[in-house]
Amino acid sequence: MRAAILWTTEGDRVRCNVCPNRCLIADGSKGICGVRKNEGGTLVPLTYGSISSIAADPIEKKPVFHYFPGTSVLSIGSVGCSMRCGHCQNWQISRAQPGDGSVGLHDLPPGRVVDMARSYRCPGVAFTYNEPVIWIEYVLDVARVCHEAGLYTVMVTNGYITLEALAEIGPYIDVWRTDLKGYSEETYRRLCKVSSAEPVRQAAVAAKHEWRMHVEVVTNVVPTVNDSPAEIESMARWIADELGVDTPWHITRFFPYLDFAHLPPTPIETLRMTRAMGQEAGLHFVYLGNVQEPGGEDTVCPSCGKTVVRRTGYSIHEQHTSDGACAFCGQDLNITE
Repeated sequence: MRAAILWTTEGDRVRCNVCPNRCLIADGSKGICGVRKNEGGTLVPLTYGSISSIAADPIEKKPVFHYFPGTSVLSIGSVGCSMRCGHCQNWQISRAQPGDGSVGLHDLPPGRVVDMARSYRCPGVAFTYNEPVIWIEYVLDVARVCHEAGLYTVMVTNGYITLEALAEIGPYIDVWRTDLKGYSEETYRRLCKVSSAEPVRQAAVAAKHEWRMHVEVVTNVVPTVNDSPAEIESMARWIADELGVDTPWHITRFFPYLDFAHLPPTPIETLRMTRAMGQEAGLHFVYLGNVQEPGGEDTVCPSCGKTVVRRTGYSIHEQHTSDGACAFCGQDLNITE
């Protein structure tokens, strides 16, 4: 068992500084995530190298539409999370803890990740399924060897990370696919059981502008929680102003689940309204996911208006791009290929 990074001692407790919860952990106890433990005055990452899920996925499944579209990523995850979202779709692993018997875990050394990516012809590796920030020591080691091997790296994250932790992994992560679960503090408290949304926004801005990552944003629209016109407009304008109008925004439909099982699925009209408000805020690429909406996942050139990438689900049927630009008019589309 190895020691964690980014922690300090405060009396007989240790303070974890990886996520903004900044848990103060007594000897023998774990942080909110359930995977970082104080063992005799040393913070230990219990899930280092422990895999709960692994698959070769289309990168579009993350969802990431503007980074090597049409390629596959070796997707790996463990257990635990820094949030406790009441609508989590992966709650079986995000709420599991190592040793509780609820999820089988298997060891996967960092170098073996590269071997598996190559064997499955994946040019990239994604840290996903549960929250990868709380797994930072392993993410860091894997991302380093991936870059050495010429593989790209993707963080599929709730974005709840301290800036000092982001600085550790920043040089080794290529894509920051972050959730934006709402804009207000109240929404984050209600949906995610965390006190503030600001760290998520700060991290996304730093990932984009300081660490030069490719950033894409996902919002699951939950009726009566984050679907008010004021909240949607705030999210859209923040993305446009702080991340740029070419930042892809993926709008997804909520289905009744867990703590919010009493709510109805998101009306299609609400999703259409959200997309329209994103476009009114100046965003060029607003996508509708997990619904059957004609053209909802297509990339349309903001200059000439032609469809340059036509998608259904995770499949690309047509692609008219050249070095990330529209093949028809040459407009830059913020696509890396």
